[in-house]
Amino acid sequence: MSLEAREDLDPVETAEWLEALESVLEYEGEERARHLLTRLADRLRRDGTQPPFSATTPHRNTIPVHREAPMPGDLFMERKIRSMIRWNMAAMVTRANRKHKGIGGHLASYMSSATLYEVGFNHFFRAANGDFKGDLVFIQGHSSPGIYARAFLEGRLTEEQMDRYRQEVDGNGLSSYPHPWLMPDFWQLPTVSMGLGPIMAIYQAHVMKYLDQRGLQPMQDRKIWCFLGDGECDEPESLGAIHLASREKLDNLIFVVNCNLQRLDGPVRGNSRIMDELEGVFRGAGWNVIKVVWGRLWDPLFEKDRKGVLQKVMDETVDGEYQNCKAMGGGYTREHFFGKYPETAEMVKDMSDDDIWKLNRGGHDPFKVYAAYHEAVNNANGRPTVVLAHTVKGYGLGVDGGEADNEAHQVKSIDDPEVLKRFRDRFGIPVSDEAIEHEIPYYKPADDTPEMKYMHLQRERLGGYLPARQHDFEPLDIPGLDDKIFASQLGGTKGREVSTTMTFVRILNGLVKHKSFGKQVVPIVPDEARTFGMEGMFRQLGIYSPGGQKYEPMDKGQLMFYREDKAGQVLEEGINEAGAMSSWIAAATSYANNGLPLLPFYIYYSMFGFQRIGDLAWAAGDMQARGFMVGGTAGRTTLNGEGLQHQDGHSHLQAAMIPNCRSYDPTYAHELAVIVQDGLKRMFVDKENCFYYLTVMNENYEHPEMEEVPAEDIIKGMYLLRETQGDKARVQLMGSGTILREVEAAAELLRDDWGVGADIWSVPSFNELRREALALDRQAFLNPEAEPAKPHVTRCLEGRQGPAIASTDYMRLFADQVRAWVPTDFHVLGTDGFGRSDTREKLREFFEVDRHFVVVAALKALAERGELDRKVIGEALSKYNIDPAKPNPLTD
Repeated sequence: MSLEAREDLDPVETAEWLEALESVLEYEGEERARHLLTRLADRLRRDGTQPPFSATTPHRNTIPVHREAPMPGDLFMERKIRSMIRWNMAAMVTRANRKHKGIGGHLASYMSSATLYEVGFNHFFRAANGDFKGDLVFIQGHSSPGIYARAFLEGRLTEEQMDRYRQEVDGNGLSSYPHPWLMPDFWQLPTVSMGLGPIMAIYQAHVMKYLDQRGLQPMQDRKIWCFLGDGECDEPESLGAIHLASREKLDNLIFVVNCNLQRLDGPVRGNSRIMDELEGVFRGAGWNVIKVVWGRLWDPLFEKDRKGVLQKVMDETVDGEYQNCKAMGGGYTREHFFGKYPETAEMVKDMSDDDIWKLNRGGHDPFKVYAAYHEAVNNANGRPTVVLAHTVKGYGLGVDGGEADNEAHQVKSIDDPEVLKRFRDRFGIPVSDEAIEHEIPYYKPADDTPEMKYMHLQRERLGGYLPARQHDFEPLDIPGLDDKIFASQLGGTKGREVSTTMTFVRILNGLVKHKSFGKQVVPIVPDEARTFGMEGMFRQLGIYSPGGQKYEPMDKGQLMFYREDKAGQVLEEGINEAGAMSSWIAAATSYANNGLPLLPFYIYYSMFGFQRIGDLAWAAGDMQARGFMVGGTAGRTTLNGEGLQHQDGHSHLQAAMIPNCRSYDPTYAHELAVIVQDGLKRMFVDKENCFYYLTVMNENYEHPEMEEVPAEDIIKGMYLLRETQGDKARVQLMGSGTILREVEAAAELLRDDWGVGADIWSVPSFNELRREALALDRQAFLNPEAEPAKPHVTRCLEGRQGPAIASTDYMRLFADQVRAWVPTDFHVLGTDGFGRSDTREKLREFFEVDRHFVVVAALKALAERGELDRKVIGEALSKYNIDPAKPNPLTD
C-alpha cells in the first residue's frame, strides 16, 4: 500500500476536491479560492464542528517557484562581492586576534547571513538622499565584522581602521558591535544587547507612521529592516511587541530572522523546529510570514516528489538532525535523511555525497532571498512581514573550521593556515599560500574593476552607502526662562498646594502650545495618564490611534473624556514599559533617523523605569537620544500605599550609570522649570548629546518663589535655599525631592528645640555634583602644575560652619557619592531596604529620613565634634519618641 493510500480513506474523492480547487486557483485566482475555503469553514462552525487549523505550513518555501520574482543584476558579480566581504571579514578578525590574543570577534554569524545582507545592500536598502529620509536597517550585532568588510570595499573604511578592529582607545578603531556613540557617522542603531533590536524596530516603525498620520513627515515608502537570530527570539523583547505591529498595520516593517538553528552553545530547538515555532507565533500575531527554507538546488527534487514523501521527511526532521546533516556531510545525509523512505532514497541515487552536501539552504540562495524581499517590500496588505531564512551557522568555514558546529559561535579567528586556504579556495580569493602563511592580507580590487564598479553602481542606484547616520538638524527656537511657559512656575504657588507632577504637566501643556515646536512635543505614557494628571491632554491633543476612534467613549459627557484620534499627539502605549521606552527612543532619535527633531517626554511610575528598562535606557545613551524621562510618584516613601515592590529608592543611582543621562530630583516648581528649560536648550539648541531623567512626586505642598537663586546653581545641582539662626552651633542641611521639606522642618526644630542654626541646601542633583567633581579631579590629576578648580559642592560648603547632614528619599549611596568633595564631616540618611505600605509620615520614620532623624543626626554630629554635650542625643531620641530598638529598615 502506498504512503498516500495509507493516509487517505478515499483518495479518489480527495483527488476530485483537489482538482476542483486547482481549477478555481487557475481560472479565478487566489482570492476566490480563499473565499470558498472561508465559507466552508464557516459552514462547519455553524454545526459546532471546528475546521482543521494549523499555525504552521509545511517545511518548505512560502513562495513557489512559479511565483518567484526574477532577480535582476549580475549574479556572478554579486557572488564575487560576497566572497570578498567574507574573506576580508575573516582576515580582519583573525589579524586582530593574532596581534592581541583575546580581542575576540565573531565570524560564524555573518558567514551564515552574508547572502541575507548582500541581497539587501545590492537591491533593497535605500540610503537617505535629498528629501528621501532613507530606510533604517537594524544590523544584528554579531554580524558587524561583515558590515565593516563591506564598508572597506566601498572605500568608507581604511585598512588602518580594519587593523584597529576592537582597538578603539588610541583612536581610529572600529567598535566591536553597532555603537552610534562610538561611531556616530556610521552606525544608526545599537543592537547587540539581544532582543532590543526587534522591539526598537517595531516602535521606530510605529513612530514613523505616527509622524505621517500627524502630517509632520510623510512616510515616503520608507522601510525598517530588522535582522535578528532565531536564538535571539528567546528574549522576551524580541517577540513581546509583535502584536502592536500587526494591530497598527505597520507594513513599513520587515523582520529577517536568520534561522541557522544555533544559539551560542548549541541548537535553538534541537528536538523540534524553530522555524515552525516562529511561523506560528508571527502568523498568530497577524504578520505576513515568508519562509525561505530551501535553495534552488532542491527544486528538481521537489519536482520528483509527486507523492509528498520528501516533504514528509522534511516535516519529520528536527533541527538537531538538520544540524547533523550539514556537520556530518553528504554521506550522513544520504543515510539519515533521504534514507528514511525508499522513495526519497531513490531520488538521490544518482547524486554523489558531495552533490547531496551542496544542496543549499534558502538563506544562502540569492534568488530565493531576493524573491522573499521583493514580496516583503511590495506587501500592500497593511501587515508587517517576517522573513524566516534557513541558513548554516559558520557557512563557508568548512567542517574543520566550525561550519554547523555547536562551537561555531565561539570561533574568533582562523588560526590554521590550511583552513584559511580551503576557505580562500571555496570563495575564489586570489591570495597566495605564502601571503596566508605570512599575514592574511585583505583583498580589495582596483576601483575600475567590474566587480567594484558594480558594487558602487548598485549603491548609487539606492541613494548612497549604508549604514550611515545623519545627526545634524536646525536648532529649535527654545524659549528662555522669562517666557510664560517657565516664568509662571518661578513665582511660587502663593498659598496653594500642588505637586511637582502638576508643575511638570503645566510646563508640558505650555510646550505643546508653543507656536514654533509645539507639534513636535511628544507626550508618552505607558497607561497612567490619569495618575499623573494628564487626562486634560486627551481632549486637547488626542491619543494617537492609527484607526481613529470607532466607538463613543463612555465618559463622553465629561470635560476630559477619552479621545482617540488618527492625528493624536499623545502616545499611550499600554501597560508596557519596554514598549513605551522603545517608543520614546524612536522619538528621541528622530532628529537623526527621520531628520526631524522631536521633544519626547516619557512619564511613568519611577519604580517601573530603570528597574525594568535599564538595558533600553543604556541603548538610548548609545544612540544619543534626546528627550526627558520623567519618573512619577518617585521616592521610597512618597508612593506610600503601594508597598515593597512599587517604591523607588534607587532609580537615580541607576540613572547615574549612564554617562550621558543628566538626572535631577527637584523639590520645587522653580527648580523644575529651570531644569527643563536648560535641558531643552542643551539638547535642541546646543545639540549636546545627552538626555534627562527627572523625578516628580504626587505630594502636594506650597512652593516658594525663586527669588535670587542663580539658575546656574540649580543646574549644577546645589544651591542655598535659606538660613536659620541659632546661638549654640550651626549645621549644613542638605536634601532633595520631598525629603528636602523634612530637612527644612528639621532646621526649625534644631533652632526652636536646641538653639542650633542651619544653612539649608537644596540639592536637585547629587549625580551632577559628582559628575562635575570627577571631571575636575581628573583635570587636576593630569595637570599637576595648574591650580586645581574646586567642585561646586566644595565651593558651596567651603567656609560654612558645622557638619553636613543629607537626607533623601533614596538609598544612602545617592547622597553619599559626593562625600569626597564635602569639606566637612558628612552624615547621610537614606531609604535603604525593602518598602512598606503605610502613611508617608510612618514610612519616613521607619526609614529614618524624617525631620526627627535629621535633627538627631545633626545633634550627634555636633556632639562628635565636641560642640554639644552627648546627652542631647538621648534627650532628642526621647523627645521625638524614637525607640532605639525599632526595626532596622536594612534587614527587617
